[in-house]
Amino acid sequence: MTNKKSPQFVVCINNEGYQASLERRKIYRALPDPEAQTHQMIRGVDESGEDYLFPLSYFSSISLPQNLVEALALGA
Repeated sequence: MTNKKSPQFVVCINNEGYQASLERRKIYRALPDPEAQTHQMIRGVDESGEDYLFPLSYFSSISLPQNLVEALALGA
């Protein structure tokens, strides 16, 4: 077993001002970024594989079955 933390995923619940970057109801991978969190931001990875900062309030954390976490992480 590895010590690496499992990938975290969030669902977009608001995309106001970010319509070109975020799609409501879409699942995004979230990267750990303690500095971003101190500013109420989240680092999310889009379909291009690039990560960007977005308002934390635009997302809701979700729990996924392990097989889905693995499938989504491999696609990122």
